[in-house]
Formats: sequence, structure tokens, C-alpha cells
Amino acid sequence: MDELNNNEERIMRIFWRLEKALVRDVLDELPDPKPPYTTLASSIKLLEKKGYLDHKAYGTTHQYFPLISQADYSKRSVNQLVKHYFEGSVGNFLSFMVKENKISDKEIEDLQKMIDDMDKPTES
Repeated sequence: MDELNNNEERIMRIFWRLEKALVRDVLDELPDPKPPYTTLASSIKLLEKKGYLDHKAYGTTHQYFPLISQADYSKRSVNQLVKHYFEGSVGNFLSFMVKENKISDKEIEDLQKMIDDMDKPTES
């Protein structure tokens, strides 16, 4: 699947929220200044070609819906980020986040608890 640019991500966030929509529904959700209808329709067609959307036809009207969940897209994006910018190391990524003060002490505690819980043997 090809990467999404910022405009495509904004459109996909609308589809994830609405679950299914016509081009005019998406247009209504976009902030001003709105793109021309034909420009938006072309972007949606491209998202379909990239494999992010599909549609159901009702005569000449198409209702589009996402083929990938927002959670799956987020997971894939974070994995790509770690791979390309942090040598594939989650440790490098977390170290960067801590050094840049992007993770609070509470979030660090929550992460440590999550790690500790994963290390506990499961009861049978």
C-alpha cells in the first residue's frame, strides 16, 4: 500500500469517522476553503486505487467506505516511522520521545507497568 500524503490522511480520517460517505458528504466535512468537488472526487478515486477505499454503486452515485481501519493504518505508520528513522529500534524511538519530553512520567510508568504485566507468566 502506498503512503498517504497529508491531504489523503485528512480525507481518510473523515471516512474512518463516518464509516461510509458520498463525495459530497466528505466535502461537507472539510474546512473552508473547500476544494472543488472534482478535485476531491479525484483524490477519493486515488485512495481507492491505492487500496484504502472501495465503493458501492447506486446508479451513477458511489458510496465509499474504508478498506483499512484507522488502528491498522496507525500501526503501519508507526512501524514505518520506527523502521525509517530509528533504525528499526523501538528503544531508539522511545529514547527519542523521552529526551524530547514527548512522554510524561505517568506515561513512562504506564509503559513500565505494561511491560511488567507482559513478563508475568499466565495462569493456567
